Amino acid sequence: MRHYEIVFMVHPDQSEQVPAMIERYTSVITEDGGKVHRLEDWGRRHLAYPINKIHKAHYVLMNVECSQAAMDELTHNFRFNDAIIRDLILRRDEAVTDMSPMKAAESREDRRSGGDDRPRRSADSDDRQSSASQDEEE
Repeated sequence: MRHYEIVFMVHPDQSEQVPAMIERYTSVITEDGGKVHRLEDWGRRHLAYPINKIHKAHYVLMNVECSQAAMDELTHNFRFNDAIIRDLILRRDEAVTDMSPMKAAESREDRRSGGDDRPRRSADSDDRQSSASQDEEE
């Protein structure tokens, strides 16, 4: 079996159907004896350029290990499903299980915003402000 990285974009009006699509596509892979190594739902994102007058899409990333028959069925499903705007299938040398750069950036932002939202002032800026206020008094 070979390893593949699959990204597909779903029409924004069909975002509610994405979990069912993911379930259907993972079942196609697992029924044939394959494995899903990584599954990331990136959510709705703005497109770099409009596709068929659509400016947003729902992105899904999958790293799978499956046979050629399962991959043929997946490409057939992608091609004849009107809700899927675009798909990209890449063959990989090995399974990729770590977090994608897109998800890693999101998790960093979540951790960063989890704390205090106010900007921090350094001790140097406090010293400069106190010396400036002393100069004004003189």
